[in-house]
Amino acid sequence: MSKVLVIGGGAAGMFAAIAAAENGNEVFLYEKNEKLGKKLFITGKGRCNLTNACDMDTLFASVVSNPRFLYSSFYNYTNQDVIAFFEKAGVATKTERGGRVFPDSDHSSDVIKGLERELKRRNVKVKLHAEVKDIKVRGERFEKLIFTDGNEAEGDCCIVATGGLSYKTTGSTGDGYRFAETMGHTIRPCIPSLVPVETKELWVSELQGLSLRNVEVTVRDGQKKLYQEFGEMLFTHYGVSGPLLLSASSRVGRKLMEKSLTLEIDLKPALDEEALHRRVLRDFEENQNRQFKNAVGRLFPAKLVPVMIQLSGIPPEKKVHVISREERNAFVHLIKHFKVTLTKLRGFDEAIITKGGISTKEINPKTMESKRIKGIYFAGEVLDLDALTGGFNLQIAWSTGYAAGKSIE
Repeated sequence: MSKVLVIGGGAAGMFAAIAAAENGNEVFLYEKNEKLGKKLFITGKGRCNLTNACDMDTLFASVVSNPRFLYSSFYNYTNQDVIAFFEKAGVATKTERGGRVFPDSDHSSDVIKGLERELKRRNVKVKLHAEVKDIKVRGERFEKLIFTDGNEAEGDCCIVATGGLSYKTTGSTGDGYRFAETMGHTIRPCIPSLVPVETKELWVSELQGLSLRNVEVTVRDGQKKLYQEFGEMLFTHYGVSGPLLLSASSRVGRKLMEKSLTLEIDLKPALDEEALHRRVLRDFEENQNRQFKNAVGRLFPAKLVPVMIQLSGIPPEKKVHVISREERNAFVHLIKHFKVTLTKLRGFDEAIITKGGISTKEINPKTMESKRIKGIYFAGEVLDLDALTGGFNLQIAWSTGYAAGKSIE
């Protein structure tokens, strides 16, 4: 039996503590906030998207950074295991569009309560308002924790599950990176991920609040395609957001830190250019005596109409029957290739997760133990692991937390 000290009462920390206690260890869980699971409470807009009920291939394909590192932990504690755990803990679940798994109640607080019940049942000693200032190592082995109030705690091993840098108000202030760096670990540069993106064009602010459904977006660096996906997006006063853009940010974020990229929106992906030509021609024929600005209302949401007219280059007052074939062709091309310049990611305070963190090359993928310091383990977002939206990032937290806790005897 070991004395296990867990830093961080988020998803990975609570799960690591539960798994370590299951093995018969004496477990202490330290959380600097006044309660456990502060970030869990706000995930999925307060509904808590627990995991994704997809197959394993989709699970791995949804991990953006270092999916191969997760091979062992994902297979040892699968998404189905997570669902079973919560059902057993008294949290009924449901599966929605895209395989997203939520608590049946739609309340993240029920997920936290379920975890708290399991911690209590396994006699994990939870210490709130306990902020770790430093991790002390003797030789190349974990020795003890030093707290900001001057107290100390000795133990056989320590699991660091302090999260990343997103949503600092929940306590994610990068402590784990500082601890790891002090112990000689490499930290991959951290950037916001699953985050809205700012754009260059001034007219974007006119579209604030406009949500586009069933569009296809492509992000390009020159001619090179970096990301392409079908779904929903949102315009904001500073740029673009919504599910498509959040996922795009996780794929192209590092490139966007270096240079601007082009977002190309296909507003009518169900129609190829030829079919769209016929549709536009039909609309024009029905409105041939009207002005151009009054003839395209059925093609787009109302907010988008003035912008499309402006970008088309066709004079708004021009009568439809005198619009040339070239002008019409260019208009159709605009609908299929509506372009916006992406300039930069929004900040950590708007990011769902952090990309970057402790290098996985320095961590044992089976146990999550540091290859540098004996008795030090890492789990969750503090590691250089991140995934797309849809419950995949929480699956990383559960699986790595379980791997760390279960490997300690």
